[in-house]
Amino acid sequence: MDTREKIVSRQGLTGILEEHRRSRRKIAFANGVFDLLHVGHVRYLEAARAEADLLVVGINSDSSARKLKGPGRPVLTERARATLVAALRYVNYVVIFDELDVNSLLKELQPDVHAKGTDYTADTVPERELAALLGIRVAIVGDPKQHSTRDLLARLRQPGNA
Repeated sequence: MDTREKIVSRQGLTGILEEHRRSRRKIAFANGVFDLLHVGHVRYLEAARAEADLLVVGINSDSSARKLKGPGRPVLTERARATLVAALRYVNYVVIFDELDVNSLLKELQPDVHAKGTDYTADTVPERELAALLGIRVAIVGDPKQHSTRDLLARLRQPGNA
């Protein structure tokens, strides 16, 4: 599938996922800002995909990323971030969302698995109660949180790194 075809609207994604469910395919959902894609992101998404037959990734819109990350962020536009994530072979679909959390997406998409990175625990996943209510399994995946865009940007801004 062409990278651009993987980036879909919320409305279109709902129908696409229904087709996969009819084929009894398990769906994993992961989300994030994914500003300046780095190895931690790649490992998180690869591990999320290992939890199911296909992986849907929610990307925070520019406005929600700005609210979450602060001034100067995101560095890349939502479309650029979605394209980079969609280019990963184990990502099946990408959807951009405006909210600060993914509760509404979980309700709309009803994935089998909600994958969160290792900066969370089963008790700190913000959507854990909704996931339990909807019968969505929460999986903590990826490598230990040793990579961050914030730290990468700080290193790039140090004198001598320009």
